[in-house]
Amino acid sequence: MNRSPTTSVGGIVLCGGKSTRMGRPKLFLPFGPETMLQRVVRILREVVSPIVVIAAPGQKLPTLPDEVLVARDEQKDLGPLGGLAVGLSVLRSEVTAAYASSCDAPLLKPAFVRQIIDVLGDHDMAIPRDGKYHHPLAAVYRTRLEDNVRALIEEDRLRPLFLVEQCDCQVIDVDELRAVDSELSSLQNANTPEAYQAALKEAGFSPSGIH
Repeated sequence: MNRSPTTSVGGIVLCGGKSTRMGRPKLFLPFGPETMLQRVVRILREVVSPIVVIAAPGQKLPTLPDEVLVARDEQKDLGPLGGLAVGLSVLRSEVTAAYASSCDAPLLKPAFVRQIIDVLGDHDMAIPRDGKYHHPLAAVYRTRLEDNVRALIEEDRLRPLFLVEQCDCQVIDVDELRAVDSELSSLQNANTPEAYQAALKEAGFSPSGIH
C-alpha cells in the first residue's frame, strides 16, 4: 500500500522520560560521534520533516540542527500520550501525519520509517504489533489525532492502546517489516545499560565506559 499523495509527514521524538532504568539521561549517552538523541534525529531527518523534539520542562538537550523544533511537555507523568499530544499540536499546521519515536532507538533504519509511512495509506494511524504488544513509539499518526489524544488524557486513559482501539488503525505484524529491517533493530530500545552496550556493539562502536 502506498501513501496517499496528500500525506506529508513530520517526526516527533520524545525524550522527556525519567530514564530510571538507565540511571542517567539517555538522550546524552554517546553513540559513536553523536549522542543518542542526535543520532535518532539525524536518521529521522533522512525521511521526514519537520521534526519536533519533546522534552521535559527545563530539561537540557544536546545541540540539534537549527531546523529541528523543540517543545516541552505540558504536564508531568502523562507518558507517551502527553508528548504525543504536544508533538501533534506543533506539527498540525505543517504536515498531515507524523512518525513518533523515542530517543532511545539508536538502531532505527530509514527504510523502516518509510515502510510504516507507506502502510499508513488513508488510515488514521499505522503501528507495528508483535503478538499482543503494540509499538506506539514506532508508529505514524495523523496530526488530527491530537484531539483524540487530548480527550484520552482528559479522561486519564493514558495507555496508547486506547488510541489504537478508538481510531482507524492499520496494524502491521512485525514479521512484515523484516524485509526492510531483518533483525527488527528499529524496535530495539536502549533503555538499560545492558541494552545500550548491546546496541553500541550492533552498530559497530566500541563499548562505552558507562555501565
